[in-house]
Amino acid sequence: MRSAIVGCGEIAKVHAESIAALEGHEIVGFADCQKERAEEFAKQYGGNSYGTLEEMLDKEKMDVLHICTPHYLHVPMAKIALERGIHVYQEKPAALSLGEYRELKQAVQKSKQYLGISYQNRYNDCVQKAKELIESGNAGSILGGRAFVTWERRENYYTCSKWRSNLAMAGGGCLINQAVHTLDLLTELMGKPVGVEAEMKNHHLKGVVEVEDTVEAYITYQTKEGERSGNFYATTSYCEDSTPIIEVVCQHMTLRIEDPELTIIYPDGTKERMEFGNMEEAFGKKYWGNGHKRAIQEFYEAIESEKSCKIELENTDMSNRLMFAIYEASRTGEYVTV
Repeated sequence: MRSAIVGCGEIAKVHAESIAALEGHEIVGFADCQKERAEEFAKQYGGNSYGTLEEMLDKEKMDVLHICTPHYLHVPMAKIALERGIHVYQEKPAALSLGEYRELKQAVQKSKQYLGISYQNRYNDCVQKAKELIESGNAGSILGGRAFVTWERRENYYTCSKWRSNLAMAGGGCLINQAVHTLDLLTELMGKPVGVEAEMKNHHLKGVVEVEDTVEAYITYQTKEGERSGNFYATTSYCEDSTPIIEVVCQHMTLRIEDPELTIIYPDGTKERMEFGNMEEAFGKKYWGNGHKRAIQEFYEAIESEKSCKIELENTDMSNRLMFAIYEASRTGEYVTV
């Protein structure tokens, strides 16, 4: 298949490397508002360079468009590509608001093209093993779950890309930009979210950014055995990027994920540690994870075989809606159904 990438920042390199590592796929173009960045990518990976998405779409024939731009451009660019009959693979978030998200879903349904959201950590071996233990019944019924993200984002992170600090352009901060991946994994393991109460704060960059640096949520999930609670905490006001912790307490075992390690804690207190080191090295920053290649490969295979895949828009719906519900709950101070 023929692919193109719009937005030639840091994450675009991960997409380009992932595509280049797959057999039978070609990158035909790169587009960026700073055309020199697109030119650098084209020199390294092949294809042509453009200063706008529209010019690239007019001049290149492609099967898949990868969207690696700032958040506020995701839906407008996805809609343009879908209308032209092009499949879309985009970075998170799916959209900036629930209303915009509905527009995106309608565009996908109308076009009948594939649209994937880059929840690449779903492909991490430790996550897939934990999910297998839960779905097989070996872990027993789910009793509850929790997740923690404590990362560091200082003022220079926002000043080097000012859209990140702008609420209208970013849609939010800690949750939509960083911790949404961990929220997605908690939801993958726990089940369907029913409702949520939440609070958000900006602790360490008051007056510098418009977006939150800390979020706390109490989530109700519907499991096979009934409703169970999930506790979620994330902050970017920590002193370093520590490994996120995801834990699901079940009847026969507690599953604790600290990628690439899965620890199984049995009721008698004994622990079994399973470390998965057989995935490819991450192309980009360590905290981005190393599941991008697997995610992109499965997305392309789904297109070719006309089958579903786990990061297709419809299969990420629960996590996307839960994220919007957390923002609404924090604004209103009320319990919000998902």
